[in-house]
Amino acid sequence: MAILVYTESEQGKFKKIAFEVASYARAIADQNNTTVTAVCINAESPMDLEIYGVDKILNISNPDLTTFNALSYSQSILQAAENENSNIVVISSSADSRYLAPLLAVKLNAGYVSNASELPSSYKPLTVKRTAFTNKAFENVQVNTENVLISLAKNSFSINEVKSNTSLEELPVTVIENDTKVKSVEKATDKVTIADADTVVSAGRGLKGPENWGMIEELAEVLGAATACSKPVSDLGWRPHGEHVGQTGKPVATNLYIAIGISGAIQHLAGINSSKVKVVINTDPDAPFFKAADYGVVGDAFEVVPELINKLKTFKAQN
Repeated sequence: MAILVYTESEQGKFKKIAFEVASYARAIADQNNTTVTAVCINAESPMDLEIYGVDKILNISNPDLTTFNALSYSQSILQAAENENSNIVVISSSADSRYLAPLLAVKLNAGYVSNASELPSSYKPLTVKRTAFTNKAFENVQVNTENVLISLAKNSFSINEVKSNTSLEELPVTVIENDTKVKSVEKATDKVTIADADTVVSAGRGLKGPENWGMIEELAEVLGAATACSKPVSDLGWRPHGEHVGQTGKPVATNLYIAIGISGAIQHLAGINSSKVKVVINTDPDAPFFKAADYGVVGDAFEVVPELINKLKTFKAQN
């Protein structure tokens, strides 16, 4: 009875979260003396998973699944779970998976634990810690159903390379035509997306206008980061709504979050407080963000950010 893990990809490339959930599933399998089977959909190089402790890969190649659709994807993963007789299924907590999870839980007749932050502390019954109240608290959830669906919170489990003797199988699936009519599409760009970024550079009204965003994009490019903004900025039309992070926008759990010219309203902090290191640059020393930040710079962004960019470029050139 293998642990089944759904490994997300986009345009054929595995997302970083795919390797996190694979490592998490490997750890669960080791605790239960069993194996890990990964299911991937239209992945270009499914064998990339073999170094993350996956014993078996079920690759689904189907042109009807090119675009993410929660209905058809949940049906496909159900077929994989039935194929492997899996009673524990692991997915990510990505935006797509939030649509996928409730449908999949119903199809599996499974108890669902969202935003798991640790390995289960017991299995009979399964008990696992998860984040709650927009990451302000933790709770231990006990699941009494035979089947369990766990979504792993981003950046809560380290990626571990464990080479396995991995086998690869093609899994044919049946896609119902009606299921493919409703689609969730995220526009592809050549930039790092907020969902996959390890670092996010975010800015607020302190930048005074959209014409000043060039230095934010340049800093993000130097850091290999995604760009984001506060809600007022997106409401004003300075930046796309897709870049709005916070409680009412996209939540982020990055390794590094840099906030420039953002005061730190409670709704914004609620959406980013899972980030490991938070840096704020603001002219107001009393801005609420300073109380939540790990590092703070009191200064004018138009002076601090260009200097930071220059220092980073010099450092990268020397290293």
